[in-house]
Amino acid sequence: MPAEPGGPGEPGATNETVAPASPATPLEQAVLRALASVIDPEIRKPITELDMVDRVVEAGEGRVEVGIRLTIVGCPASDRIERDVRQAAESAAGAGNAAVELSVMTPEQRAALTERLRGGRAARTNPFGPGSLTRVIAVTSGKGGVGKSTVTANLAVALAARGLAVGLVDADVHGFSIPGLLGLVDDDGLAARPTRVDEMILPPVAHGVKVISIGMFVEPTAPGGRASSTAVAWRGPMLHRTLSQFLTDVYFGDLDVLLVDLPPGTGDVAISLGQLLPNAEVVVVTTPQAAAADVAERSGVVARQTGQRIVGVVENMAALVQPDGTLLELFGSGGGELVAERLSQGADGAAGEPVPLLASVPLSMALRQGGDSGVPVVVASPDDPAARAIEQVAARLSAMPRSLAGRRLDVSVR
Repeated sequence: MPAEPGGPGEPGATNETVAPASPATPLEQAVLRALASVIDPEIRKPITELDMVDRVVEAGEGRVEVGIRLTIVGCPASDRIERDVRQAAESAAGAGNAAVELSVMTPEQRAALTERLRGGRAARTNPFGPGSLTRVIAVTSGKGGVGKSTVTANLAVALAARGLAVGLVDADVHGFSIPGLLGLVDDDGLAARPTRVDEMILPPVAHGVKVISIGMFVEPTAPGGRASSTAVAWRGPMLHRTLSQFLTDVYFGDLDVLLVDLPPGTGDVAISLGQLLPNAEVVVVTTPQAAAADVAERSGVVARQTGQRIVGVVENMAALVQPDGTLLELFGSGGGELVAERLSQGADGAAGEPVPLLASVPLSMALRQGGDSGVPVVVASPDDPAARAIEQVAARLSAMPRSLAGRRLDVSVR
């Protein structure tokens, strides 16, 4: 992670606060209005709302000087911010008439920023619990190898493409793969690093989705090794703590949807999710083969036991559409419908809340290639049958009403 300034005298740190002067000239006012269009790429808010504009001063002959405060020394987004600020300033002052100077926030300014971003909430509190306006959807599977993470990554991007603010937590600590699926891993297997502002973590953004994963914190075990191949061997308490910190320390901002990619099975993380996010809705991913149905059903049963609501089943690796139009059912058929039918029954076998089969995602070369390249199929090949099926899941979830169970309604009776 980028280093943080330790105090006065450290290179790149500012030792006093310079309050921006009130714009007095028409040019200064025009530049400040233009700067409101510059969005911090990590926080995803205008820099004018983040106290990042130090000054806007007309320098004569139509030129303007703009001072910008970065959140930390070594800010990974500094080049982009400087470029966007210069372009915005020149849109008001004219090409070549804007000078941009970067400095760094003082510790006091950073503390004020993090307090503002928390919206008055105490540090290290979970903003996604009961009462939250964010829809939390956990994606689970009974066993590994069914393409759960691929479905989750593509679903997140498809929801973001619909104009929703989307976050994604890779809770599959032992088998993390979300950074690679979303193109956040370089050629050496090193994932993009989050930026830390005091005790707040700013997640990387890929395809419009804010993403956090343990894969962003691991290092190669040997010189020249691949960080993405590093094994994480943790037991239950560490897994619970990791998921808890992802929810409390990472600043996602105001989200419409938070997706959680759970590890396969019914272990510690699934139980922790029920404790930390009892209001989460659950999507179960399975394959068409009947042998997978029993295993997938178990993950749904555990979700119900922890008080969560199952909103649907996704059948992945369904029949492959061949060039001649025929279907190759490599893994059989009917597994998704079977899981949805069984999960629609109550514990006593009576009819319960209906659980729909949201879509059957066919086997697809484009889907596999998108996972390898880090460009999800819903972006790279939106007309591919697999992409259309995942878009169907996004559409159905977006249109599905939320349950009010467990949510506090801000209504008082007089």
